[in-house]
Amino acid sequence: MLSGFVTALRTLTVLPVPGKDTETFSKSLFWFPVVGLLLGFLQAALGYSVHLLSWNELASVFVILGGITLTRGMHADGLADMADGFWGGRTKESALRIMKDPNVGSFGAIALSGMILLKWIAVLKLIEFGIFEVIVAGVVLARWVQVLLASALPYARSEVGTAHSFVNGAGRSHIVVTSVLTLLFLLLLFYANKFVLVALIPAALAAGMVTGMLSFRKIGGVTGDVLGAGSEVTEVFVWIAGAVYSGLFH
Repeated sequence: MLSGFVTALRTLTVLPVPGKDTETFSKSLFWFPVVGLLLGFLQAALGYSVHLLSWNELASVFVILGGITLTRGMHADGLADMADGFWGGRTKESALRIMKDPNVGSFGAIALSGMILLKWIAVLKLIEFGIFEVIVAGVVLARWVQVLLASALPYARSEVGTAHSFVNGAGRSHIVVTSVLTLLFLLLLFYANKFVLVALIPAALAAGMVTGMLSFRKIGGVTGDVLGAGSEVTEVFVWIAGAVYSGLFH
């Protein structure tokens, strides 16, 4: 069972970890929220450390760049590829072909720039309100949404791709287990103010639904790029929802 955790860590982070990968990669999906919790705490810790210097703008930058660094920029790259493919390709085949191109096009550059700007604004507000737990929650929920997308939608490519081994075999059990884990982590994070979850969880579900519906309509399923994009969109949605909620009730 721990081999799934090893694979999840190696897939989602740059953190070195000993041990063997799981033979069935879909088993690693059970551990995605756990890895999200670890990443979330690391990013929040980076932001909090710089926040102590009374430089919140820089603290927000450290949260965002820390996340990109810890994940090798994999999810950000997925967002850029998805934007290029979905808006640059008229057919499923052309969209998938463009998404495999390692070069970033104009649509990808716009998506990346907009995502980073929105994240910086939202995280800055969260730091100003002193609610670093929302930063953690956004990262956890983003990995949960990856599991939902991988479990609910088929793999879009006819040939075997990077995410095929994760999507193949994913199903209801992955949704149930990761949903329980994610809810448990959120309840522990917000034990003193559980009402904020009314804003955060719907925001994550909305991000997942938007990404999933758009992807199913365009290419008939998901790819690794779509899973990465779903993670990025979820973080943006959750952090904005948390900032708005805190602004209204702080």
